[in-house]
Amino acid sequence: MRKIISFLLLSFVVYTLPAQIKDPVKFKTELTPLSDTEAEVVFTAAIDKGWHVYSTDLEDGGPISATFNVDNKSGVELVGKLKPVGKEVSTFDKLFEMKVRYFENTAKFVQKVKFTGGAYAIEGYLEYGACDDESCLPPTQVPFKFTGVAKAGNAAAAKMEQPEQKVAEKENATTVASKDSSAMMELVPATTTEAVTDILPAVASSELWKPVISDLQALGEEHSQEDMSWIYIFITGFLGGLIALFTPCVWPIIPMTVSFFLKRSKDKKKGIRDAWTYGASIVVIYVALGLAITLIFGASALNALSTNAIFNILFFLMLVIFAASFFGAFEIRLPSKWGNAVDSKAESTTGLLSIFLMAFTLSLVSFSCTGPIIGFLLVQVSTTGSVAAPAIGMLGFAIALALPFTLFALFPSWLKSMPKSGGWMNVIKVTLGFLELAFALKFLSVADLAYGWRLLDRETFLALWIVIFALLGFYLLGKIKFPHDDDDNKVGVTRFFMALISLAFAVYMVPGLWGAPLKAVSAFAPPMQTQDFNLHKNDVHAKFDDYDLGMEYARLNGKPVMLDFTGYGCVNCRKMEAAVWTDPKVSDLINNDYVLITLYVDNKTPLTEPVKIIENGTERTLRTVGDKWSYLQRVKFGANAQPFYVLLDNQGKPLNKSYAYNEDIPKYIEFLQTGLENYKKGK
Repeated sequence: MRKIISFLLLSFVVYTLPAQIKDPVKFKTELTPLSDTEAEVVFTAAIDKGWHVYSTDLEDGGPISATFNVDNKSGVELVGKLKPVGKEVSTFDKLFEMKVRYFENTAKFVQKVKFTGGAYAIEGYLEYGACDDESCLPPTQVPFKFTGVAKAGNAAAAKMEQPEQKVAEKENATTVASKDSSAMMELVPATTTEAVTDILPAVASSELWKPVISDLQALGEEHSQEDMSWIYIFITGFLGGLIALFTPCVWPIIPMTVSFFLKRSKDKKKGIRDAWTYGASIVVIYVALGLAITLIFGASALNALSTNAIFNILFFLMLVIFAASFFGAFEIRLPSKWGNAVDSKAESTTGLLSIFLMAFTLSLVSFSCTGPIIGFLLVQVSTTGSVAAPAIGMLGFAIALALPFTLFALFPSWLKSMPKSGGWMNVIKVTLGFLELAFALKFLSVADLAYGWRLLDRETFLALWIVIFALLGFYLLGKIKFPHDDDDNKVGVTRFFMALISLAFAVYMVPGLWGAPLKAVSAFAPPMQTQDFNLHKNDVHAKFDDYDLGMEYARLNGKPVMLDFTGYGCVNCRKMEAAVWTDPKVSDLINNDYVLITLYVDNKTPLTEPVKIIENGTERTLRTVGDKWSYLQRVKFGANAQPFYVLLDNQGKPLNKSYAYNEDIPKYIEFLQTGLENYKKGK
C-alpha cells in the first residue's frame, strides 16, 4: 500500500511539472475524397472555452493567420487556397487597428487537392495562431502525411501516416526535458545576429538551455485572475444599486414602505419579517431580469453584440438618451397601466404574494431612475461572455437596493436620521447624466475604429472628456442649472469636494492631448496609435533578439537578464508594453538594470536548415527562428503562452517566479526589484 501511495505521489509530481503548458486547441486531420481525381485535406479543431483560433488571410501586422504548408509532394497538386469553413467572428481589434476574423468553440479549414494519377504522397503542416483574453500561443503546427494510389475510375485510396513517434511510455518529465535540451544543442549555431559579433560564449550553451521548470515552481508561479471577474461584476452591480438608492424615484419610497410594514401588523416581528420578504422579492425580481437577458440573447450573443460596430452605435445612442433624461429633457417611464395593474393586484391579495407584488410595483415605478443604470450595467457585463454575468450584476444591484428596506425595518429609529428628500437627489441624477454621456463616447469609439471614420481619434476623445468633466465640476459648483434644479445658490461641502475631483480629473487629462499615457483612462480611450500629435517618448527597447548572445553580453557586463517571450500577433503583449512598460519606474529598471532579450515566437525567419527534435516522445520539426524560441520557452520554462516574462542570472537560473499578463504596475515593479535583489545576493 505504501508503494502504491509513493507511486501516485511521484506520478502527481511528474505530471504537474509542465503545468504551464497550455493545449486549448485539438486538431483532427483527414483526407476526404471528392471524386476519382480530387480530394480535400480537412482540419477540424475543438477549441476550449475562452480561446479563439484566427482565420486565414489576415492583414500583415496582425494576428497569426492559418496557413497550409507543404514540405514534400508527388502525384498531387494544390487547388486554390486554404479555406475556412463555419461561423467566423469578425470584429475590429483596437490594438492592431484592423478587422480580424476568428473561430470560437470549433474551427474547420479545408484545402482542396488534385491527383495527377498513380501513386501520390503529400506531407506538410497547418500553422495557426490562438489567443484568449490573457495570452496567446506561438504559431502552432499540425503535421500531416498522406499517401495512396489514385487510379482512373476508382476513388483514391488514402493512407494517413502520423509523424513518427519515439516510444516513451510514461517517461519521467526530467528525463524528457534532458533529451529535449540536448537536442536543442543542434539549434545554437542555426542563426546569427550581426550585432555584437565579437562576443564569444564562456558559459556552455547546454547550461543556458537546461530546464529550470522545478526552480520556477519552487519560486511560485502567477495565476489567472479569471476568478476575480465575477467579484468585480458583483461589486459593479452593488455600486450601481447604491447610486440608484439616492435617486428621486427610490429614496422617498423607503420610509413610507418601512412604516407601512411596521404599522400594518400589531406583531413587530411579523412586520420585520414582511420587510425582509420585501427585500428578498426585490433581489429575486432583478436576478430574474438578469437571467432573462442571458436566456433571450445567450452569453455568446451578448459578447458578440459588445464588439459589433452597429450595436455599439445603438449603445451610444441609448446612453445619450438616458443622459438627456437625467438632465431633465424628458422622463423615461413604463406605461402607467402596468404599475396600476400590479398595485391593484397587490391590494386585493394577502400574504407573501402581496409583498412580492409590492416589490414588483417598486421596480416598475422607479424605472425612470433605475432603468438607465440597469441598462448601462447590462451593457458593461455583456463583454465578459459569461452566462452568469448579467445575473451576478443584477444580484449585486438588487442587494444594494433592498438593503435599506430591511435595515430600517430592523432599526426603525434610523428613519429619523435619514436625509430628507430634496434638490440633492436631482444633483445625483444630473451627475449620472454627465457620467453616462462620457461612457457613451466609449461605445461610439468602437464603431468609429471599426468603420475607420477617424471622428474620435485619441485627442478628440480626450478633449470631449475634458469638457464633460469640466462642465460637471462647474455644475456641482452651481454655475450651471438644469430644469429640475432648485434656486438655492449654496454649495454644500460634499458637492464642493465632488466638483474638486471632477475638475482635477479634467486637468489630469489635458497632457494626454500631447501624448501622455493617462493610465487611468487607457481602458476607455482609443489606442495611442490614433494620436496625431505625440510628444511623449518613454520607450523600452530590447538589447538583443538572440538568447545566447544576449546571455553572454549580460555575463560580460555583470547584469541580470529579462527574457520577454512575445509575438508580433500577441494582443496582450502590446497591452503590457503600452500600459506597464511606459511607467517611468518600470522603464528605468528594464533599461538600466537588466539586459532585455525579446524573443518573438512567430518570427518567420527560416533557420539555416530545418531541425528535427524529439519532444515528449514526439518528433517535431523546427523550421523558423520563432519555432526555436517557442521550443526554448517550452523545454526550459515549461510554458507556451505569451506574454511570458522571466528573470535569469548569468547561468540561466531564474531569479524570481515568472510573470504573465497582469497590468498591475506595482506588482510588476516588485517582480523586477525582487529579481534584482536576488541577483545581487548571488554574486
